[in-house]
Amino acid sequence: MKKWDDLPEQFKNDEVRQYYDILAARTGSLTVKRIFDIIVALDLVMLLALPMLIIAIWIKCDSPGTVFFRQRRVTTYGQVFYIYKFRTMVSDAEKLGTQVTVSNDSRVTKAGHFLRKCRLDELPQLFNVLKGEMSFVGTRPEVERYVDRYSPEMYATLLMPAGITSLASIKFKDEERLLDGAKNPDDVYVNDVLPQKMKFNLEYIRDFSFFYDIRLMFMTVGAVLK
Repeated sequence: MKKWDDLPEQFKNDEVRQYYDILAARTGSLTVKRIFDIIVALDLVMLLALPMLIIAIWIKCDSPGTVFFRQRRVTTYGQVFYIYKFRTMVSDAEKLGTQVTVSNDSRVTKAGHFLRKCRLDELPQLFNVLKGEMSFVGTRPEVERYVDRYSPEMYATLLMPAGITSLASIKFKDEERLLDGAKNPDDVYVNDVLPQKMKFNLEYIRDFSFFYDIRLMFMTVGAVLK
């Protein structure tokens, strides 16, 4: 972890300090977490190389456009990075609608519906994990426009790497349905959904341990299968 004095200025407030102190006392778990991420991500990349190739061919045959989708997101200490996913929407989808996806979104492709439902579109994020930009478990990374709307306490979620899965992801696995029918999905997300998700993200930091991460990974598998 960075020293407190080296954190970005927006992090230096009393609300973030309480979470910083919790994590500072658990540096051992943070080290084990990173080692686990590297070993498991490498193993999964080799194991899933053929399935990912098949998915890539399916996407290419299903609709015009690139195989991968990348987007600027925010991770540890406010650093911006490009998150990788298999493309599940039509090309230039961001120009055709909001940053968030609603239920029955017309921009989602046929292949995309299946990939999103089973969360297979997240597989390329294994490379983000290897690069140290993400972890298997953490806070789902938001786009910059949403991070700009964070309250002082919410910046505590950026003390750790962004995650492929999170406690909030499990609780809000049907997020698209919550936004369905909203006149302005972006406003509903920022004002209603994001604050609720942040409660779970902050709870995760308070309860953080390596073994809690393992538990959340099993919970994620259970949620997908269910």
